[in-house]
This record gives sequence, C-alpha cells and structure tokens, in this order.
Amino acid sequence: MSTLTIQERAAGAIMGAFIGDAMGLGPHWYYDLEELRRDFGPWISDYTEPKLGRYHEGLKAGQPSQAGFILTLLLESLLASNDYDDADFCRRLDEELMPHLDGTPVKGPGGYTSQSIRELWRQRVQQQVPWGQTGGNADDTEAAERIIALAVRYARQPTRLAETITANTILTQTDEAVVSMTVAYGAVLGMLVQGHTLNSHLSGKLMRLVNKGELPFHHITRENSQPPRPGDPDPPKVGMFASPDALLTPSYMATAAFDPDIRIEPAWKVSLVYGMPCAIYHQLPAAYYLAARFHDDFESALLHAINGGGQNMARAMLTATLVGAQVGLAGIPQRFIDGLADRDRLLAMANALAAKV
Repeated sequence: MSTLTIQERAAGAIMGAFIGDAMGLGPHWYYDLEELRRDFGPWISDYTEPKLGRYHEGLKAGQPSQAGFILTLLLESLLASNDYDDADFCRRLDEELMPHLDGTPVKGPGGYTSQSIRELWRQRVQQQVPWGQTGGNADDTEAAERIIALAVRYARQPTRLAETITANTILTQTDEAVVSMTVAYGAVLGMLVQGHTLNSHLSGKLMRLVNKGELPFHHITRENSQPPRPGDPDPPKVGMFASPDALLTPSYMATAAFDPDIRIEPAWKVSLVYGMPCAIYHQLPAAYYLAARFHDDFESALLHAINGGGQNMARAMLTATLVGAQVGLAGIPQRFIDGLADRDRLLAMANALAAKV
C-alpha cells in the first residue's frame, strides 16, 4: 500500500487527467508516425500547439480539449452539490456546452467534438429528447475521460462509485460493453487512490468486491478463477454486467509490464501492440500497461503515451490519471503543472475534491 495520503493521491489523479488531456492537444490523432515526427520532432516532451489544418487548430499549448472542459463541468458540479447530482450535471451540459455546438466535429470548446457528444447535441437540441433517454453506441473513451472525477470522489465507496459512473456514462454511451469497461476503469482508479498497487493482484482484489456484491459484475468461477465444482449453485447475478472480464484486464497488463520476458521497447510502441484507434478496448490495455510499468515515473508514462500517436490524447489522459494516483500530486513534475492553462483554478478544484474523498 502507498504511504501517501489519500488526498495526495486523489489530487494527483485529477491533475494527471488535466495534464494528459492538454499534452495531447498539439499532436492529437496522427496515425502516420513519420508525419508526427516531422511536425513535432523525434520526441514530444512538453505542451505543444496544434498545427494549421490539424485537430484543435487555433488553441494554445497547455489549453484543454473538450474532454478537459467536460471534466471541469463535472468537477464543478460535484463540488457545488457535495455529491453526484445527475440533474445538476445535465443542467450544466445544457447551459454551458450545448449552446457552443452545432452537431459538426470541428466546433465547440476544445476545437473538436466527439461522436458521442455530437449525438447528444442532436438528441437534446434538435430532437428534444429528455435526459435519461439520451446516449448512443460510440465505443470510445469519451465517458471514461470525465468519470475520473467520480472515481476519485467515491474511491472509498465502490458501490457508490459504480452507481454514479454507470449513471453518468449512459448519458452519452449506452453500449453495455463500453459501460462495463468504463466502470471497471473507474474501479481501478478508485483502488489506486486508496493506495493499492496496479499489479498482478489488483484484479483479485476487485473480484473480492464483486463477490461481496459491491461491484455490479456477474462471475462464474470460484476464487482465483478456479472452475466451479459439481453441485455449486449458480453464482448470484449481483449486477448489470455480464462478466467480470473488464476487471481482469488491468492485472494481465500489469503482469506483462513486469515480466522480464515481455518487453515493449521503446514503451511508446504500446500503441502498436494494443492499437492506435479511439475505441476503449484499444485505449485501456495501453493505459494499464504504461501505468503499471511506469507506476513511479509520471513523466515517462505520460510521454510514452503521447509519443505513440493515434488517439494519444485519451491514452495520455487515462494513463496520467492512473499514475498521478500512484505518485500523488507531489510526484508530478512541476513543469507540467506550470504549463497548464488556468492551473491555479484546476489545482484548487483538484484539492477541493480530494478533501471530500
């Protein structure tokens, strides 16, 4: 277990998310790695401005994308309500995000709007669909990027963590597999904020929460994935998700990261091993691998996530959150905090949320 306080780890996770998001602003979505190197050099090591004609054109180094903007809205809602208030967060989306969108990709805060938020705009603005009936089938990490705030806030309350993350995710993404992987990421983050280590044993700890009915995943095996025995009753279906596989993934990635016979060198090539696209099933394995391998080295985890190209913004945001939770706020190099736009306000919100964990 970590010797850092839970507040240090919580604040580190939130600031890691903002840093990872802003780091991806300039080099976002380069699937041609030679083009990425031509535009930004052999190794990206700091915040950069987007090039003309690229995603987020016109924004400055250190500014947030729309993911950072929405995460801020959820943080503000949590702090104002002192709890997760679905109606309050939805009101903020209606009043502070929707008026800036028009249903097209290159529009809105951060200079680009994701598929699931574009669909949300069509439902809420054009079709007047009520909250509670919104959501689409996008399979990216859009919801996972904002529920970071919920995972931190309810790190010590796994049932509440799962309930709030599920409720928040289905506002924009309703595919059951995507929701289960999003909840699982939140559960992993919650464990790291508590002080647990991202290693081969973490999934076993998560499964014990499943067995106690504290996480909403079905399971079919005995302890340590041993087969059921003749006469064993059908395990109770304690939740909405069909299997616990999303909870097992992180320990497999951690095992690979620590296995001396398995090396991804240089580590940025994790994007080639697990995939460069946006889908959550590409992004989470890479984030878990980097966060385990560089569990005590925030800078290395962040920079290898960024330099892998593709959907490197999400990879960096999800990875830096996990490592921020492991190293704490003081473990984040000061230059990454100093380079953030509106850093003082973000720090204040991170520390205020940390105080509520």
